[in-house]
Amino acid sequence: MLKTRVITALALLAALLPALFLLPPLAWAWLIVGLSALAGWEWGGFMRLSAGARKGLGAAVFLVSAAGVLSWPQAMGGEGWSLAVGWELGRWLYIPSAIFWIAVLPVWLWRRWPLPGPMGGLLVGFVVLFPTLLALVQLRQLGAQSLIAIMAIVWAADVAAYFAGRAFGKRKLAPSISPGKTWAGAWGAVVGVMVYGFIVSNWLSPMFQSQTMMFALVLLALTVLSIVGDLFESLLKRNAGIKDSSNILPGHGGILDRIDSQTSTLPLVAMLWLLIS
Repeated sequence: MLKTRVITALALLAALLPALFLLPPLAWAWLIVGLSALAGWEWGGFMRLSAGARKGLGAAVFLVSAAGVLSWPQAMGGEGWSLAVGWELGRWLYIPSAIFWIAVLPVWLWRRWPLPGPMGGLLVGFVVLFPTLLALVQLRQLGAQSLIAIMAIVWAADVAAYFAGRAFGKRKLAPSISPGKTWAGAWGAVVGVMVYGFIVSNWLSPMFQSQTMMFALVLLALTVLSIVGDLFESLLKRNAGIKDSSNILPGHGGILDRIDSQTSTLPLVAMLWLLIS
């Protein structure tokens, strides 16, 4: 299993890193549009849709994403890009996303709700998927290194949580949702992200360079949200009776398994960037 995970990870890096660094902004946007179809198809698994309906949902997410790039190329980094133009589109996705993750999800996890029927499942999928896809496109305007550094906040949280949980974890964080997560792991994630964030602060926080406390609070919020995003996908899989969102990435599961915590963090980062810069 470890060998499979390593080979898959190396293959992903070999494919995505050149695209991230070399593709022009609109080409990068179209790559994300392609990935959106897989994300939509996997979301259909959380909704317990039939095989045909899952393919239809994947196609629908692709078409909506493609329509967004065709209709608002300036907001995707094309000619005429500006922070103001990016916000004109982004606000309609990032604000609902922030409300969902900050205000709704803590209650959702506490009550352990399933997805609320077909229409509710589609609505939740819209709020989870499309802001993340847009953030992946717009944050590329900061530069490839900065986008990687932002996404690595979640990776730092995961690594620190793993080692802290292994060393000190006794009290479970959410045993009915994800039995492996502990409070020690959560605190380890906080420490790990703080250390990581200040090490790479030049790539992460040009808007907070003179506001150390604000930067620390943002890092804390992103760490909490990364844990919330991870727990939410674990709950969705548990309710759907599946182990992974799909098996398209051998040893890793699916696209949504790899970006579960990014769905709760990237839109918030993009929103703060567009508002404050």
